[in-house]
Amino acid sequence: MKKLMNILSVAAIFGLVLFQSCETTELDLTKNPNRLSPDQASPDFLLNAIQEDFARMAHSLGDYAAQLTRIEQMSGRSYRVAFQPSNFDDEWEDAYTEIFTDINAMIPLAEEATFYQHIGMGQVLKAYTLATLVDMFGDIPYSEANLGVENFNPKLDAGADVYAAAQTLLDQAIVNFGLESERGPDFDFFYGGDADKWIKAANTLKMRLYMQTRLVDPSALDNFNAIVASGNYISDSADDFQFQWGSNAIQPDARHPYYADNYNASGGVEDYMSNSLMNYMNNNKDPRIRHYYYRQNQLTPGAGAPPALETLQCSLQESPAHYGADPTFCAVENGYWGRAHGNDEGTPPDGFLKTTYGVYPAGGKYDDSTFKGLGLGDGAGGAGITPLLLASSSDFLIAEAAMVANDPTAARAAVLSGVSKSVEKVMDFGTKDTSSDLTVGPVETDVTAHSALIAAAFDADAENGWNVLAQEFFTSLYGNGMDAYNFYRRTGYPTTAQPNLEVDPGGFMRSLFYPANFANNNKNVTQKAEITQQVFWDNNPASPAFPVAN
Repeated sequence: MKKLMNILSVAAIFGLVLFQSCETTELDLTKNPNRLSPDQASPDFLLNAIQEDFARMAHSLGDYAAQLTRIEQMSGRSYRVAFQPSNFDDEWEDAYTEIFTDINAMIPLAEEATFYQHIGMGQVLKAYTLATLVDMFGDIPYSEANLGVENFNPKLDAGADVYAAAQTLLDQAIVNFGLESERGPDFDFFYGGDADKWIKAANTLKMRLYMQTRLVDPSALDNFNAIVASGNYISDSADDFQFQWGSNAIQPDARHPYYADNYNASGGVEDYMSNSLMNYMNNNKDPRIRHYYYRQNQLTPGAGAPPALETLQCSLQESPAHYGADPTFCAVENGYWGRAHGNDEGTPPDGFLKTTYGVYPAGGKYDDSTFKGLGLGDGAGGAGITPLLLASSSDFLIAEAAMVANDPTAARAAVLSGVSKSVEKVMDFGTKDTSSDLTVGPVETDVTAHSALIAAAFDADAENGWNVLAQEFFTSLYGNGMDAYNFYRRTGYPTTAQPNLEVDPGGFMRSLFYPANFANNNKNVTQKAEITQQVFWDNNPASPAFPVAN
């Protein structure tokens, strides 16, 4: 069982490693005066900072990906304006100024001290970050990055070359985890110092990268299947690669970012839940829905309650023509109050009415049908997780490989295995909220019935199971949508996704604009003309024809 840091320990360590970042107009390669310089730092202090900065970066980019794939609600009526280049400045700075700079400073110190596990951890986190940046932005600086005053204008490296560098880092990390270290890290927020689990995480990330490149690399699936055959990857939820947040609210705020934004004196003012995902789960009687979402109100205006202009304007409107009779453009039955994909209306006084994040993964409140407005400290106090590489995700990738190999029987079995692992993990998470009545909700017969429903849906799917594979994969990824965004561009599924509220939202976002600070101040970089520019592993038809569901 993975060793989890207790809340007080997490808060204390965050206090040591949270340093305020300075603004920069360069590629974020300038020194932050508030951070330790290499001659002042120890490998442990640097590794602590690396882990926390990595978690925040991964959460933020995973949230953008989740919005694009309907796991979270996206408010842009047009994909081109949904996210602005300036939106990504902080994540870019986290990667280049904090994570890469600190890893580069830590490794020589760790080598001198023979702290090989420190090195391996840094290499895995760097590989994950590099691959994520490529997946989101395309070509990025690598070979000339982080050179300080030697080069403030690094060129872009081809995404394929950066991917190759990430694979090399993972191979090196696996070697380092096999060496005898003088000692392990003081604090490992992921695996509590278990090198064997880190090796599984490294191999699982390699699997993900191989699956990503299967459209452009004929050997990718063979390499993927070789790791699966070895068994040395994340196949058990006890080995899941995830970051554990705490419940400390101030000095520093160690809570899950979703919790910090939505459990406060004004209620859930920051985010709207995705009508698309809530409707899918509600219709399928998904046993995870009470863990994912907390309903602050029993009925939604226009869906069980009278329309209400002040709090839910769309409850007085007709469904758009391209939605047909689908009411989820505005509301979902049974009190699931969110917003549709592309709804960009303002914020009415609904902070204590609309549905908000539940106990999984945000560390909020389990929905035990108490239907009350939530605030600071409710539920699990923010002690949630950011999921990164899960055993359930391994199963869904194995299902994809089987579908490509024209083996729907094996794919169906892998999908059901992934669903089972996800459901068990999420339901076990409910115990983190000791304030709620967990007996209100699904029992074992509900879990069995849900699995049977998914199996039947797979068999009946007009796309031979692809839509069900995609929808269930996406549902399991609640808390981090990176794998969903990649899958969507790689396959075009699900074709059943909720459409954008705008009838013609433009071409789908195949990659993000470069961050404003980076593009505006690096003379070797030109901002992308369009978001329809595809990353190197995405050789599917161009937008707007693909993906099918815009």
